[in-house]
Amino acid sequence: QVQLVESGGGLVQPGGSLRLSCVLSGSTLDYYAIGWFRQAPGKEREGVSFINSSDGSPYYADFVKGRFTISRDAAKNTAYLEMNSLKPEDTAVYYCAARPEWGLLEPRAYDYWGQGTQVTVSS
Repeated sequence: QVQLVESGGGLVQPGGSLRLSCVLSGSTLDYYAIGWFRQAPGKEREGVSFINSSDGSPYYADFVKGRFTISRDAAKNTAYLEMNSLKPEDTAVYYCAARPEWGLLEPRAYDYWGQGTQVTVSS
């Protein structure tokens, strides 16, 4: 049974940085694309970024390009989302999710989900 656990969220000032981690257990990270999603109160869950399993190629939503970086460490079975130049509108619960091989920014395409970690950007 694949399980995902996120960590690294918190309160940060505008312009600050955070690094989120997503640890996969019950299988090998190499088999899965990892996606990062977020959901703000009253809004739908939206795709932020994903990284493919086969070649590690990343993809970003336009609203995070140039600010967020996704990566993976197969030895640690962990994926990361480095978030820089954070804005108040980035405030949300951030989730990681896994699906075989190729990623998508569509939440419904993912089979496994973590419990989420809160990110709050405020002065």
